[in-house]
Order: sequence, then C-alpha cells, then structure tokens
Amino acid sequence: MNLEEAGRTTGARLLRGERNWWFLGPGGVARLRAGHLTADGGLRPDTERRLGERGLLSAAPNHAYSLTVLTSTDCNLGCAYCFQNTAQDPSGGGRPPRITHARLTSQTITSILDFAGRRMAAAGLDRLALLLFGGEPLLNPRGCVEMLARAADYNLSSAWMISNTTLLTPKLARRLSDLGLDSIQVTFDGDREDHDRIRVRRSNGGTFDAIVGNIARASDAAPLRWIVRVNVSHHNFRGIDALVERLAEAVDPDRCTIYFTRVGDVGVGYANDLLHTGELATCFTRWQRRALEVGFRVNRPRAHRVCPTCGHTDGRYGAVVNADGTLSSCWETAGKPDWKVGTVTGGYLPGAVTRDRWIACEDLYRYGEEGRVLADFHDTVDAALLDHLDETGRL
Repeated sequence: MNLEEAGRTTGARLLRGERNWWFLGPGGVARLRAGHLTADGGLRPDTERRLGERGLLSAAPNHAYSLTVLTSTDCNLGCAYCFQNTAQDPSGGGRPPRITHARLTSQTITSILDFAGRRMAAAGLDRLALLLFGGEPLLNPRGCVEMLARAADYNLSSAWMISNTTLLTPKLARRLSDLGLDSIQVTFDGDREDHDRIRVRRSNGGTFDAIVGNIARASDAAPLRWIVRVNVSHHNFRGIDALVERLAEAVDPDRCTIYFTRVGDVGVGYANDLLHTGELATCFTRWQRRALEVGFRVNRPRAHRVCPTCGHTDGRYGAVVNADGTLSSCWETAGKPDWKVGTVTGGYLPGAVTRDRWIACEDLYRYGEEGRVLADFHDTVDAALLDHLDETGRL
C-alpha cells in the first residue's frame, strides 16, 4: 500500500522516530522498522496484512451522534483572537464586537432534540454525544442544566463543555456532573502575567487566579476531568515552561489532559508572528515531556480522523446548533449569518446553497502557511512524543 493512498482512504500516518518508524492507523499505533517499508516509503504487502489482522487499518464505526449546542453567544471575556469577534476593540481594550446575541431557551431545546432524534434514526445511531459551547456556556447555566437533563432521553453517552470557568461554582459543577457532564475544556494563554494580559474580562482585569481557583474548587465538588488547552503565540511562548510548573502545583494533574496549540489570526486582525518552525517543535516536545513528568496526561498521537460534525457535508453524524436553532457546519462559523447551513426546524439547506458555506476544522488553522509545513510540524512533534512514551513505558 502506498502511504499517500492509505492516508487519503484511512487517515493513516507514518512518522519517523529516532530509532524506528511509527504507523498511526485508524485502529491504533504500531512500531515499524525500515524493513517493513518499500523503497518508495509505502507498506510492504506482508506488513499491510499484519496491520490489518491487528485491526489497525479499520476504524470503529460511529454509534454516537455528535451534537454541539451553543447555550449563549455572549462572553464575559474579551480575548482579541476569538473567532467570534467581528473586529478588534477600536479603543484597544477588552470589548471587541461579537456575533449577534442569542440565548438557548426551553422551546429551542425541544426543537434541537427533536432534530437530533430524527438525524440519529436516519443514520442508525443509538447514542448521543453532547458538547455545550458558547460564547461562554455558563452565562446561561439554566440552559446548560436543562440541555443535559433532557438529553438523557436520547441515550446520552458522553457530555463535555468548553468554558472559561470564571463563572463555575462548586454547586454548579456538582449539578452538571450529576446530569452527565464528564469533562470541561479550559484555556490558558501562558503563565499568569501573560495570561492576564491576553485573556481579559470585558469589564477589564485578568482571569488566571479565578480560573485556577475555580478548577480546584470544582474538582473537590465533582468528579470532573479537565482538558487544559494552552494557546501559544509570540506574546506568551517564553512563559509556557513556568505555566506547566504552576498548574501542576495548583490543580490535580492526574485529572487533567493538557495540550498545546498555536493560536493565530482568524480574520479579525489578531497577529501571531510565531510560525510552525523546528524551534517551535522543540518547544512543544519539551513542554509535553515536562507535563508528563509532573503528572499531566497528554493525548497519544493518532491517525487523521474525519470530524463527525463538519467532516460530512450532509451532517450525517453530528451537528453544530446555535442558541437560536440555526445550523452551522463547524463551531467556528456558528452565529455567523453568512455561514448558516439550515435550521433545526427546517433541516439543512440544499447542497447547492451549503456547498460554499460548509467549512471543516482542517480548513481553519493554516494561517497562511503551506499545508506541508503544518503536516511536517505535527509529524515531528508527534514522533518525538511517541518516542518518549515508548522510552518511559507509557505507550
């Protein structure tokens, strides 16, 4: 099998480690030697056969419908890079103009779940995976609670939230957890000083200590897990090492999965001069290894996977729904009228209309760099991580 062909059909990747090759298929990871490959970098027939016998060439079928629901399009923070901003704050402060206000109501929840039920039946899916999103979803805590409670009738198998956590209380964390919320993703923009300059309240003021404190208190109140996203830019990358140490002391690393990602201009004038270079790859590798040393979890690299929500232009396996019931292909375009692809009451618009509006995750994070540059960067970082996981017995 030619690996380029395998990548197109299965999302498989082949990474060169320090002492061996790593094959990442839809069914898992395998260590390969040079003898497993052909002269042109493909898989030898016997290698392909053995990988297939181990199930590494086949992905598990979808059983869950992936539903993303914005409970509120408003946000109490004013981050300059947010893709929901429509421009930068002209005064240079923390109040950039945003997408139109919308707030999830009981009536819209009914329409959303009716829509999801129909789509699940059409696709033969028997479970529901729910993401509560915003804006800041906790600006509408009642909507979050009701959405979770009523989703239970649709065989809710997993639920998570992306939140800045500045509004999260122990009582609310316990309530959400009792209703099935498994985890919350929260973002840090570097160590305290950098974060408090970048991730600011719309009413002014930093958020670092509030976020860390709320995570710690919510963790005492409920068995939530945390996904810690660290945004990296030229504004903060020198403080990321200190951030890892600080977080390890302030929260329980064993309940946190941490990952690092470059944040860039998403069309509203926010500039990030940091490019996907070899130097940055070395930083990512150092941060990941230190995070593992102090007890954080780091996700194992994997094959390319099609996003269940935006990876299929017919919305077969999932949907992104704004708080007003409009449909978008991806959470990045939710709440933006020009990118509307339908409504939960009327369904998806005809393909001739949605074709130019259907944006997928992989289309959004190139920031003007060549696709090969990004691929090489991620391959370098992922190969180094697999080497380290193997060397330390974590693989």
